[in-house]
Amino acid sequence: MAGRNLLLVGTRKGLFLLDGDEARGRWHVRGPLCDGWPIHDAIVDPGSGAVFAAGGSNWYGPAVWRSDDLGETWSHSSEGLTYGDDGPKVTTVWNVTAGLDGLYAGVEEAGLFKSTDGGATWRHVEGLTSHPTRPEWQPGNGGLCLHSIVPHPTDPRRLWVGISSVGAFETADGGLTWETRNKGVRAEYMPERYPEFGQCVHKIVMAADGGQRLYQQNHCGVYRSLDGGRQWQEITGELPSDFGFPMTAHPRDPLTAWTIPLNGADRGRTMPDGRAAVWRTHDGGDSWIRSGEGLPQEHAHLTVLREAMATDRRDPVGVYFGTSTGQLYGSVDEGRSWSLVVDNLPGIWSVKTAALD
Repeated sequence: MAGRNLLLVGTRKGLFLLDGDEARGRWHVRGPLCDGWPIHDAIVDPGSGAVFAAGGSNWYGPAVWRSDDLGETWSHSSEGLTYGDDGPKVTTVWNVTAGLDGLYAGVEEAGLFKSTDGGATWRHVEGLTSHPTRPEWQPGNGGLCLHSIVPHPTDPRRLWVGISSVGAFETADGGLTWETRNKGVRAEYMPERYPEFGQCVHKIVMAADGGQRLYQQNHCGVYRSLDGGRQWQEITGELPSDFGFPMTAHPRDPLTAWTIPLNGADRGRTMPDGRAAVWRTHDGGDSWIRSGEGLPQEHAHLTVLREAMATDRRDPVGVYFGTSTGQLYGSVDEGRSWSLVVDNLPGIWSVKTAALD
């Protein structure tokens, strides 16, 4: 697969676009875009080619930005991103994801919205916030936010979401009804160790197997599911910590995934022992391999947040992650070695990729 590579980097102070060459060795940086708004997530919609960026302003509220010319000009809309005058306030958009039948936005206070007109207007997916567990949802340290949106690759009616600190849910009827998907996931801070809901899911990703294998990085461990989330199995194994935020999966190999363990919820939430590393599995989580080559191995007290890790679809696959202190690292050999792509950005909240062929 030849062509240019695009990295979309959401930060505390705007979106940055990195346009790379075919070898992924030279990058041209543009930004900050989106008027410097805090951007939690950004994607290129594979259908329209438009860039969408999700965020929220302390002054103007939540919105999803759109560019049809790769970031040269922008518009944004918040029309419909509301629970109504009597509902809770939507403060920001945490995630924007392209589904088979439209765009989805995950927001804080936790809920799901959908657009079928390219982000011009949004509709509340009321079935999720009408779930019987809703009165008991509690926020995590980062707030009560819906941050993971995982569409099924062929069935537009099926969708998974992750909410902190509530857990995972799945719909099989286009959002009308939802079921909890947390069986087997620990919640060490709860009176019941394995509750129906109340787990603090940090990130959910789908493997490249057609929709049944999922991976999850949780507040309390790393997990896999082989049945669409109905049952989870812990695969933390030899990882140095059961705490972390990001996770990403190989676009073609369902047994390969990457995660970045941090040193614990009560220990600063940084790289263990100040030694930066990414861990990968090639057997679905049965074993893990540490890679720190090219990353700082002392005094690297770095934090990587839930959306700040991504893969491209090249061969070999590129893997990228950004830190809360503004460093962006990349690997062009599937995570075996690393190099610094760019430094001194604002704190990075998200990293996504796209191919420009």
